[in-house]
Amino acid sequence: MNDTATALQSFEHLKPELTSFCYRMMGSMDDADDVVQETRIRVWQKWDTFRQESSYKTWVFRIASNLCLDKLRQTKRRTMPVDLSDPAVSIIEPRETLPEYSWIWPAPDVADSPEDIFVRKENLQLCFLALLQTLPPRQRAILILKDVFDWSSKQIADVLGTTAAAVNSALQRARETMDRANLRSNELSTMDVEPDQDLLSRYVEAFEQFDVDSLVALFHEEGSMSMPPFTMWVHGKEHLAQFFELTRWHCEGSHFIPITVNGGYPALAQYVPDPKQQALVPWGIHVIEMKDNKIFHVHNFINKKLFTQAGLPEQIHR
Repeated sequence: MNDTATALQSFEHLKPELTSFCYRMMGSMDDADDVVQETRIRVWQKWDTFRQESSYKTWVFRIASNLCLDKLRQTKRRTMPVDLSDPAVSIIEPRETLPEYSWIWPAPDVADSPEDIFVRKENLQLCFLALLQTLPPRQRAILILKDVFDWSSKQIADVLGTTAAAVNSALQRARETMDRANLRSNELSTMDVEPDQDLLSRYVEAFEQFDVDSLVALFHEEGSMSMPPFTMWVHGKEHLAQFFELTRWHCEGSHFIPITVNGGYPALAQYVPDPKQQALVPWGIHVIEMKDNKIFHVHNFINKKLFTQAGLPEQIHR
């Protein structure tokens, strides 16, 4: 086996950790996969330039970090609907959307993939990803490598081409920024760590039967729902009931497939009837935050790419 083949084989061992790092940096598994693939290409192209002045791992992470930083300079901060605006005052069908690159997206877990095995070791709450997005890209990289991956300041300095002192200074600023961040999604960090499987089952039953009264009864008094890429989000039982009735025409007859996202957190893939064919088609991935045995927030991520990433079927026959 030649040296280049050995380098690429070593890259495959690093890929789970690299993917997990890039997902936290970018806020989207689609973007993270693009960065990892581009990193692999550059490792292959630049292998002859690797002088072993640092470890192979440091060299690869330096390439990936620079790619992330370059891409992030060209984009705005990703966010979540609850952090972007106040809840809807009047309940109408959502219309206003923002481009895909505006939002934080969940990372569907794929069974037996090395990414899934590594990601499960770390906390990947959506609210933590939202907090990370408040940081300048270099500070974000430093905080992830230090606080999530437990790298030394010297290792991080080698990756980012700086000094350990500069890393420590940036880390302090990053932590202060996150402490000061006044994000509404921060409330979700206090949610129940272990999801209530019985509550999930009742949610599926009520939604598939589209029993609005039973569905709304599952929500906390301060319960809410968001639907990226739509900017609109709904807060409170009364408005939730109005919204479900308003969207009955679209959601009645839905079917859910249970999946896991962001390191093993249960989620539900929603399929809706397609009037043009006798089938159900992908609509949204429901990630449900719970509090006091009630539903506190439903993130309904409406993005068909998430279904593809999770290896879900393109349609379900009725």
